[in-house]
Amino acid sequence: MIRKLYATDDNAATVILRLVLGVVFFAHGAQKMLGWFGGWGFSATMRFVAGMMHIPAPLAFLAIASEFFGGMGLILGFLTRIAAVGIGVNMLVAIMVVHGGFGFFMNWAGTQKGEGYEYHLLVLAIVAFLIIRGAGAFSVDRVLTVWVHSGTAEPRLAH
Repeated sequence: MIRKLYATDDNAATVILRLVLGVVFFAHGAQKMLGWFGGWGFSATMRFVAGMMHIPAPLAFLAIASEFFGGMGLILGFLTRIAAVGIGVNMLVAIMVVHGGFGFFMNWAGTQKGEGYEYHLLVLAIVAFLIIRGAGAFSVDRVLTVWVHSGTAEPRLAH
């Protein structure tokens, strides 16, 4: 069962989706968790999400953690499917709680009170792809896949 979580092929195209999504979500998570890239940091983000948005603190923490650690997991290609599920749940909640009420389109012209959910839908498509295909080449998951299938005692990189 655990092998299904990290099993992947050596497809290089998958790496593009995984890395780009990982970088985007790590950056957003780092804003919320560490205050990097102009973010508020953990305490201020928790106060805002729990206080202003009325989301229970444990769920707010899970949202922050899924962006930060999920993004990191995608960058490394480590337990990619789990990271993708966390980010996917985060995007579904964002659509249902925040963005769904503003329609489909982003607020390019500044005429809406908020952003639509088109970005979130794209993320969900990428997440679905990664859940189905895995991490692809150049990933910890690929190293584990090759190691387990080779039957050796030491991990080897795929060729």
